[in-house]
Amino acid sequence: MDFSVLYIGSGQASWNGAVPLAKSGAKVAVIEESQYGGVCSNKGCNAKIILDKPLELINRVKDLQGRGIDGVPTVNWEDLMAHKHELIVPQDAHGKERLDNVGITTITGHAEFVDTHTVAVDGKTYTADKIVIATGLRPHVLDVPGHELFENSTDFLSLPHMPKHVTILGGGFVAIEFATIANAVGAQVDVITRSNRLLRQFPAQYVAEVQADLKARGVRFISDMNIKSAEKTAAGQIALTGDHEFQLTTDYVLDATGRVPNHDQLNLEAIGVEANQRGIVVNEYLQTSVENIYAAGDAIDKQVPKLTPTAAFESRYLTARFKGDNDGPIVYPAISEVVFTSPRIAQVGVHLDQALAEPDRYEVTEASYDGDWYRQVENEQGAKLSLIFDKNSKALVGAAEKSNNADNTINTIVPYIQMKMTKEQLNDLVYVFPSIEYTLQRRLPLV
Repeated sequence: MDFSVLYIGSGQASWNGAVPLAKSGAKVAVIEESQYGGVCSNKGCNAKIILDKPLELINRVKDLQGRGIDGVPTVNWEDLMAHKHELIVPQDAHGKERLDNVGITTITGHAEFVDTHTVAVDGKTYTADKIVIATGLRPHVLDVPGHELFENSTDFLSLPHMPKHVTILGGGFVAIEFATIANAVGAQVDVITRSNRLLRQFPAQYVAEVQADLKARGVRFISDMNIKSAEKTAAGQIALTGDHEFQLTTDYVLDATGRVPNHDQLNLEAIGVEANQRGIVVNEYLQTSVENIYAAGDAIDKQVPKLTPTAAFESRYLTARFKGDNDGPIVYPAISEVVFTSPRIAQVGVHLDQALAEPDRYEVTEASYDGDWYRQVENEQGAKLSLIFDKNSKALVGAAEKSNNADNTINTIVPYIQMKMTKEQLNDLVYVFPSIEYTLQRRLPLV
């Protein structure tokens, strides 16, 4: 065999495990057909956070008008995009160097399976004892006439100039985060969804409040609408048609209707790897239906959130398994997630909607930060937190927050859930004062 382990894809589900595996002495290869480091590093999370940061700062400045700050800055989109390119363009080279520096063989090109131990890239074959599929997801394309006029998330994250009128199709992470960005930069924004619910993976009450805030800022939501077609107008705009004789003319259409797995491009059917429209089927060891082939990251059909940290965790698990350090099944820890709206919504553990629907099983403690002096230092209004306790074990099992600092609060809570801490144990912790953590404890009736 040419390699001990060969990874298809170089993103978080690959390099987090490939690097320590190579350092341990294993002969490792990574195949990448696009940019080293994967979507998150090059055309996803990292770029989005760069574009979001000025908006976060401006929102805080707005809250402090008349309270020590006069004047609100505006976003220079062109300068911000140049800053994004400054930070993101080098990521591809850095991603490859990270692999090269530890002796990993990097192979650039499109991979397809020849047999269960052999992969072909541009006519050349490579063999490995074990193969890990870490090919992730790509943007879904809405299948309607004129869809070639639509842009996707990758396009938006490199948009040279913000159009006057932006129309977004979809109601998930990408749709609502990018609606927040485009609105803050000054575009007229319409969000068109097939249902009447946004961000289904987050608590309904918090999502409704964020949606109401976006409406107040001028974002228009058009729900229960199926777009049927699109065409270019004589003036260079895009004319959309939909159900019930719906018509809308806009400058820019972002197709944010989801993401689909890339496994359909690997010739999996030829070697018997089971997969479906949600991803590759794996067992509790991340092993596919073919014994020596594994999968990790967003490529998997799984119930846990498809997130960068989850992919990294799975990659590290596989390395421990390959090295013989862990022969047990993967055991997922508490997984937190956040949507970068203004304010943020973040959560971890048992979902708030589930807890509210099962009052015999869960106790939900809710608190508003409106009366807390430390939160009011920044004059933040409407921030809320919910903690979820199991009524039998008394342990903290979930949390959700809507605030400017929701991601930081939930990160603080993650180890509490992982350690199954009770109310009494939470009350025994002593924090720095003042801090978000101290405020979290002081505002809640923990005992």
